[in-house]
Amino acid sequence: MVKVESFELDHRKVKAPYVRKCGTQKGRLGDIISKFDLRFVQPNKGAMEISGVHTLEHLLAGFMREKLEDIIDISPMGCRTGFYMTVWEDVEAEKVIEALNYALKKILEVEEIPAANEIQCGNYKDHSLKLAKEYAAKGLEEGFSSEVFR
Repeated sequence: MVKVESFELDHRKVKAPYVRKCGTQKGRLGDIISKFDLRFVQPNKGAMEISGVHTLEHLLAGFMREKLEDIIDISPMGCRTGFYMTVWEDVEAEKVIEALNYALKKILEVEEIPAANEIQCGNYKDHSLKLAKEYAAKGLEEGFSSEVFR
């Protein structure tokens, strides 16, 4: 099996919540992408409910792009402790934290979930705005750090 960067991280030593820059890659044509770990929950100590993760995914997709226009993708982690995000260019974690805090504050204000319908979503019945707001509030209260091993 090919070496996978996230499998090299000692999940027992990290301190969530955090934003970790996993690294940058340069494409064949010279394009640069940066990958980030947006960790909401301490690994192996808890997990977010899937309906809340799904709703956070929808909300972060729009609100994060209001501050970071070069986002390629934001995807939930299978372990349900956070999200992976990829962006064009070499972006620093502090800039991502700024955009994440902005997005989480906006999430606390919303009344409906964007694209939560049969046409735009592959599992539109499995959402929880209540949980998404709880996760957003908790993240803002605890504060995201770029120091992964505090």
